[in-house]
Amino acid sequence: MKLMMYIGNDHIESVSLDKDKISKPGYLGTFKRSLKVKYKDLISQHGSPADFMVIDNSPQTANKQSANLYETE
Repeated sequence: MKLMMYIGNDHIESVSLDKDKISKPGYLGTFKRSLKVKYKDLISQHGSPADFMVIDNSPQTANKQSANLYETE
């Protein structure tokens, strides 16, 4: 999983996360705070706050039933 930081429509940085710790209070906040400090000049220049998104970037496997939908006979 990754925490992605955006300012406007621009992707600034992604940070890898431990999936098991995401539900723990303060875990994401520490990363968000450190990214806001790291890019405070960029945030102030843009004039809008940073946006954050958590994505699951682990490989997904298709099950056999969905794979059969695209087979031709």
